[in-house]
Amino acid sequence: MFSYLSPEQRVPQDHPLRLIRQLTDQTLERMSSRFEEMYSWTGRPSIPPEKLLRALLLQVLYTIRSERLLMEQLDYNLLFRWFVGLNMDDPVWVPTVFSKNRERLLEGEVAEAFFDEVLREARDRDLLSDEHFTVDGTLLEAWASQKSFRPTDAPASGDHDDPGNPTVSFRGQRRSNATHRSVTDPEARLAKKGVGKEAKLSYQASVLLENRHGLVVATAVSAPSGTAEVEQAIELCATQPPRAGRRTLGADKGYDQQSFITGLRGLGWTPHLAQGPTSILDGRTTRHAGYATSQQRRKRVEESFGWGKTVGLLRKLRHRGRELIDWIFTFTMAAYNLVRLRTLLRLELAP
Repeated sequence: MFSYLSPEQRVPQDHPLRLIRQLTDQTLERMSSRFEEMYSWTGRPSIPPEKLLRALLLQVLYTIRSERLLMEQLDYNLLFRWFVGLNMDDPVWVPTVFSKNRERLLEGEVAEAFFDEVLREARDRDLLSDEHFTVDGTLLEAWASQKSFRPTDAPASGDHDDPGNPTVSFRGQRRSNATHRSVTDPEARLAKKGVGKEAKLSYQASVLLENRHGLVVATAVSAPSGTAEVEQAIELCATQPPRAGRRTLGADKGYDQQSFITGLRGLGWTPHLAQGPTSILDGRTTRHAGYATSQQRRKRVEESFGWGKTVGLLRKLRHRGRELIDWIFTFTMAAYNLVRLRTLLRLELAP
């Protein structure tokens, strides 16, 4: 049996992935010099970093929960082969080899570079605002169980009834991040999002969103603490390039704190924060129409978190360690920006 149709001909011209691939091609082309340094020319042939990155992008876009399932899809899915750049007869990589090669992308800080290049694509098309922003944070559930959260001074015990899934009772015990650590992911911390919510081993993630089209312009991941979310917000604002005029920042009432407002104004930003019961913001800020607009637009930041958790595999993490979680979160937000750009460009090109 022979086929004279290539994967390119089999993908419909109006398929949503076509515009995403076009944007990805332009982004990866600007990163070619970085990939040239990363590719190993000794030993057995390595997976080209461009194809590796395309495959990881598909994993996020199509919610494929493991590298093994991703390789299975690449083996028989013509759409996936076309997006990655594999011909009909090209062999698919071994899942273990794929995971090992992915470590090179982590070492090369490729996620951050890819994120910046996607933003550059949006900036070149005049789709980014440099004046009005929103910040917010969320908790990412770590890949560690409550049973792994044990006292730091407890000796290792091998007398469990089931070493793989021991029977553990926490009744009457007081557990905190000061005295306990997860043996599965020591960098994760016990945290909860609000009063009455259950505490889970988590990481704190934050994004800075521009208000014009809802594109993520900066990300941060750290261990959760009582002040981590506010500290991350200041750090994200400080990453933005200097501007002649002032900037506005929308946020929920959890950021309505004296230290945060003082730090924000020190950077030349105007806080458009939701007012809490004892808010220090007054009519000098809230009386302007821009304040109401910021409060309306700030809700869009939840779309990035919602997409990341329902589509981008962030509801429960599949990796361990803050550095790797930071890489995954940044890459997922870059994928979210690509989806937003596809929608915006299709609206511009519509008759």
